[in-house]
Amino acid sequence: MIREISLAEVEGLVGTEVGVSDWMLVDQPVIDAFADATSDHQFIHVDPVRAAAESPFGGPIAHGFLTLSLLSAMNFSGLPKIREQTMGLNYGFDKVRFVSPVKSGKRVRGHFVLAEARFRGAGMLMTTYDVTVEIEEEKKPALTASWLTIVQFDPKDRPHEMA
Repeated sequence: MIREISLAEVEGLVGTEVGVSDWMLVDQPVIDAFADATSDHQFIHVDPVRAAAESPFGGPIAHGFLTLSLLSAMNFSGLPKIREQTMGLNYGFDKVRFVSPVKSGKRVRGHFVLAEARFRGAGMLMTTYDVTVEIEEEKKPALTASWLTIVQFDPKDRPHEMA
């Protein structure tokens, strides 16, 4: 995959898969830490014995929002760095769908398609990624999302042809 690009190259990548993240293990300690951080201790996440006996999943599963929150780390390992970028910001999501549960002990990774890129103001680039989070050895993804981010850069670095 592409490791580094310039602002001038972004427009030509719209419509293409620009990155695939490293695999990330979602094990019980990660799930438990997320439960503690969010105060969401529902048994299907944090009680392996009860989740195996009483849930349709056969054991504990990750919180959907845990899987979604991993996009930030997936971004760092999977998306190309924009040379001129001074800061990146989450702007939000237009759509998020939790398609399949991530069972404790599974690995996930993100696939990023650059759906849109447009300049906003002198020093900001708004990007939209169509993201799919794949579960290792599963047919259905964990989630799909339309993720909006803002790339900030020094206005002097804005490509002239895109001004």
